[in-house]
Amino acid sequence: MLFPRELPDADIRHLPGWLQPAEADALLHTLGETVPWDVHRIRMFGRWVDSPRLSCWIGDPQAHYRYSGADFVPQPWPPSLLPLRERLQQACAARFNSVLINRYRDGRDGMGWHSDDEPELAERPVIASLSLGAARRFLLRRRDDHALTAEFLLAHGDLLVMAGDTQRFYQHALPKTARPLGERINLTFRWVSGRWPERHPAGR
Repeated sequence: MLFPRELPDADIRHLPGWLQPAEADALLHTLGETVPWDVHRIRMFGRWVDSPRLSCWIGDPQAHYRYSGADFVPQPWPPSLLPLRERLQQACAARFNSVLINRYRDGRDGMGWHSDDEPELAERPVIASLSLGAARRFLLRRRDDHALTAEFLLAHGDLLVMAGDTQRFYQHALPKTARPLGERINLTFRWVSGRWPERHPAGR
């Protein structure tokens, strides 16, 4: 595996323990109890399937988002996330109007290879990813050279920031595992334009 500084064209920062343990514990509990979790339907290989995780899209009213053929209208911001958004905006020197929260119930839940490069995102988006709960492997690979890879172990309270041309040149994934693991909740803060592509119909 390569260290992050050896990934050409990537701008990645890993900040272990960005949230103190007590604060991370409280946020994990609050989100688990209060977020309106859903199983999102996504389009893969020409058919609709259930995502292997629970999710919730939260944001400002105009922060509509399209992912894997599905359209998402944001849930309103819960009080627990507004101060966190302000802190992350200061830490990342970026604005965020939305957050995708994924809940990985155990090691059987995961995320396949993808880039956060949807049309609603800026050309060089800043993605602030905060991890809560069980530590999980987070992988990156160069889109034009899959042998060029890196791995992070994202633990409770860790912050990973991807910026610059990272989404243009790299894909990332959270692989499934047969190992017995506890629950993990991940929050990815971002800015979306709120404009669906012109082809977007009313509904699906």
